[in-house]
Amino acid sequence: MKADIRERIQIDPGIHFGKPCVVGTRIPVMDVLELIREGFSFEQITSDYYPDLQTEDLRACVQYAMEVVASEDLHVTVPV
Repeated sequence: MKADIRERIQIDPGIHFGKPCVVGTRIPVMDVLELIREGFSFEQITSDYYPDLQTEDLRACVQYAMEVVASEDLHVTVPV
C-alpha cells in the first residue's frame, strides 16, 4: 500500500528551516530515514524512538525519499 505523503509529510518554513517533517510533529523525514538505514525495523522505530508515529508515517518518509530521487535530473558525463 502506497503511503499518501501529502497527508503525512509537510514542508513548513517555520519548522526545521523547511526540511520535510512528519505532519503534526517536528520529526524530520531525514531522521526517520537514518534509523531505517541503520537497520531498525519500523516496530523498533515506533516503539523505541518515535512512539507518536505510526507505521504509515514511516512508509510516507520512505515514499517521500523515493519520489525525490525519482524526480531528480541526472546529468552524466562520459569521460573521453
